[in-house]
Amino acid sequence: MGTIVLNWLIRIGTLSWLTGPIFDKELRVSSRRRRSYMLRFTYIAFFTLLAAFVWEEAVPHGSSSLFQASRMAQAGQIIVTFVVWFQFIASQVIAIVMLSTSISDEIYSKTLGLLMTTPVGSLQIVLGKLLSKLLQLLLLLAITLPLLAIVRVFGGVPWPFLVCGLSITVTTAIFLGALSLFLSIFTRRAHTVIIVTILVAGALFLLVPLLAILLFHERLSERVILRTVSYVNPYLMMSQVTESVLMSRGAGGTHWPMHCSVALGSSALLLLLATFFVRKVALRQATGQEIFSPNGKWFKRRRRAAAGARIRRVVGPCVFWKERRMPLWGKLNVATCVGEIIALGLLLLTYILIFVEGGLSEEGVQIGYVVVFVSMGILLTMVLPATCITSEKESRAWPILLTTPVSNWDILWGKFLGAARRCLVAWLLLGMHTVVFVLLGILHPMAIVQLGILVAWLVFFLCGTGLYFSTRCRRTTMAVIANVTLAGCLWAIIPLLLGLTLAVARADGDVLEFYLDMNPFVHAVVIAAATASRGDLGNYDWVQGGIRDLGSATFWILFTAGVYVGASLLFLWRAWARLRRHPV
Repeated sequence: MGTIVLNWLIRIGTLSWLTGPIFDKELRVSSRRRRSYMLRFTYIAFFTLLAAFVWEEAVPHGSSSLFQASRMAQAGQIIVTFVVWFQFIASQVIAIVMLSTSISDEIYSKTLGLLMTTPVGSLQIVLGKLLSKLLQLLLLLAITLPLLAIVRVFGGVPWPFLVCGLSITVTTAIFLGALSLFLSIFTRRAHTVIIVTILVAGALFLLVPLLAILLFHERLSERVILRTVSYVNPYLMMSQVTESVLMSRGAGGTHWPMHCSVALGSSALLLLLATFFVRKVALRQATGQEIFSPNGKWFKRRRRAAAGARIRRVVGPCVFWKERRMPLWGKLNVATCVGEIIALGLLLLTYILIFVEGGLSEEGVQIGYVVVFVSMGILLTMVLPATCITSEKESRAWPILLTTPVSNWDILWGKFLGAARRCLVAWLLLGMHTVVFVLLGILHPMAIVQLGILVAWLVFFLCGTGLYFSTRCRRTTMAVIANVTLAGCLWAIIPLLLGLTLAVARADGDVLEFYLDMNPFVHAVVIAAATASRGDLGNYDWVQGGIRDLGSATFWILFTAGVYVGASLLFLWRAWARLRRHPV
């Protein structure tokens, strides 16, 4: 009797009754993976190197002890603030990507119905999947705590800021992970889940606060609006907390626990909905019904019409013909159409509200729209090409394609053209915005040409890198992570480390300025600022300076495009060389 009670207490205390055996299995598997330890080592080594660079810059070697003591607090603030913000953003990306196939993999491999025949319940499946995928993320956050604790000793950073930053990071990652898990129930394509999750997060965390400010700025003060929105917006909350620390006003008050409670409550609601739909889908699969196939009379009529139609002959390269037959944006359904209409309606509302305020012709507004649309285009272009080959590997169609007489170049070129064709849809908002405001006389017509060059080399480069990682990786999730990581390193981490290195070495910053001027976001800002002069053409203010006229700026844009196109060709060549390696 005592043993039974003890086992029952242990089971209650370890929460195994809630997470189930899936989480326990993941704990055992992850502890045996070599890449888990390599990831942790790389993660902590990066932050240690960053702390060393910042320390050497803020507290130079050889200076007086009094000067070093006065600069310790500033160095501690810089290091802790960067680490907290980096973890805050990186954890969201990792959570979204890792949970994008958490349920769809079980559905597609037809094991979800089998799981439901075991004592494992739907709630245990959902929580086990969520916690097992977030396990590595939580470990990465935990191993940085000793570093942050050591840096905090220098002063300038209160403990409540570390607790607050970690709490907001964890709750935001849980919410976005729960959202990604919920969406993975309804589609088996990882890139669709990733894109939809990020777009929903962008609408919640960017579009809604903007609309709130535009609608209520005359009735309420901006401070009251931002404070109210921050209860549901983690970016505003983290910004307020960071500002409070930098201004030496503590850790931003006590209203951040309310924000974390709202995030956890929203996550719990999403998980309950996911539990309901997982049970429903599992029962359908157990009874032999199709999950991802559309239902309804309209689709049945389409199937009957397709069955009686004539056979379509392959015209031109077969791989590209097959890619052209695929829909640009997946299968449309009622939920997708309603979501797109709502998103476009909210976007149109921002135009209307800014027009009422008379701000559409302002340079800052145009720069904001261009940067947002370029960011959305880069996001979709990073994800879509990385799924071209891995999706066929996961469906086991890739070995069949390799046994055909189709050459490597025909396969690669057809996949490249198909990926570029789908990626161009991601840039429609930027194209429509530019054309409309050129016709209205707010943007100069040169914006169409220069932004077109920017979009062309971004699509070419990211399609090349995406196909390369798609040939190297077996899983779509890993290919997407690799492509996103490469872009993040090129356009965010390398400039940061290069700037810190030059600052520590007291070297000239020409190399950094040259590298920054090849950044696509710098291109977008400079082009938008130069062409948003009420139809006139202003100066091009590059980081390195000296390129202010139209001819020099266009030459620099073309030069940057040539560099990235050359790099993309190198990635495509490596993809061609690896095309038939490890086909399964």
